[in-house]
Amino acid sequence: MRLATILLAAFLGLVATAPAQAASRLIVRGGGFGHGIGMSQYGALGFAQHGKDHAFILGHYYTGTRVARLDGPSQVRVLLQSASRISFSGAASLPGVRRLDPGTTYRATRRLNGAVTLRSASGKLVGTYESPLTVTGSAEAIRLRGHSGNATSNGRYRGSLQIRPAAGGGLNAINQVDLEDYIRGVVAGESPASWPAEALRAQAVAARTYAITTSKGGAGFDQYADTRSQVYNGIAGERPTTDAAVAATRGEIVTYEGKPVVTYYSSTSGGRSENIENSFIGAPPQPWLKSVEDPFDGVSPHHRWVKRMSLGEAGRRLRGLVKGSLRRIRVVQRGQSPRVVRAQVVGTRGTTRTTGPVLRSRLGLLDTWAYFTVR
Repeated sequence: MRLATILLAAFLGLVATAPAQAASRLIVRGGGFGHGIGMSQYGALGFAQHGKDHAFILGHYYTGTRVARLDGPSQVRVLLQSASRISFSGAASLPGVRRLDPGTTYRATRRLNGAVTLRSASGKLVGTYESPLTVTGSAEAIRLRGHSGNATSNGRYRGSLQIRPAAGGGLNAINQVDLEDYIRGVVAGESPASWPAEALRAQAVAARTYAITTSKGGAGFDQYADTRSQVYNGIAGERPTTDAAVAATRGEIVTYEGKPVVTYYSSTSGGRSENIENSFIGAPPQPWLKSVEDPFDGVSPHHRWVKRMSLGEAGRRLRGLVKGSLRRIRVVQRGQSPRVVRAQVVGTRGTTRTTGPVLRSRLGLLDTWAYFTVR
């Protein structure tokens, strides 16, 4: 009897602990890739494959808008590199100051007073100039050299190069370029050049409109060269198919009530885009950035996805939000799509409120379109 009692107690102990041991993993089932606002690039691909033109595609994703034409030429200033020293070649001149040799590599450094000193690669002093220093490019274009953590910082660029002090020290290398040439360097960085022409044209118009409606102007430039703005690869990013899409839509922009509007876009909607205020928490609602059905987004490899991790790993990623040990994530508000707007992180010692974007960032999710299960 004693042995039987011991075995029974052990069995009951295993039964009691089994659920806790089993509920050791967080499984996230989701859809989409990106913020889900405005145009889905894969959805645009699907529409193009079904015979829709770029004006239809843009009108579908940006509610109540129409395609209009931009008045006059425009330029864009793109931050290419931030470094203690800026090295470049392919320069033609310092306008109004002196000619430069396109075959020579020049190095710019910053003086304490913010002025820019320019030397040749051999160290010969060219001169010291007030900031910003503008360098015009030759027919072969300016080649920016070096690397600062941005893959686009080492390549060839049309237009001119502006060198000015960076906010945190060192110098910024900024490409001042015609809007159409800028878009040529963007489209293939944002959409595969092999995609149908109408999908590439929709991308070109969305990128052009985004460029003229967003600016980091207070920092001396308008756009980053990466996903903080749009992926811009300069001449290296130009392809015949994307060049054709840019040329075919030259000057075309998206307007709402006659004015150009910010045209957010992302890779994959998951089947439905989202209101801006539900994805960028705190942003004001915008009539052209409303949730819409996205019937052909299923062509994306990220239309549906699953991410798994242990509760321990999830708890570490959510450090500061978990009281005690992580038990589960409870969604309390979703947007017009199933994207998470607000949620609770439930721990053994209490609950903490958070948002979908915070969960996405902390847990490394592709999108806030997510369902959380603990098993």
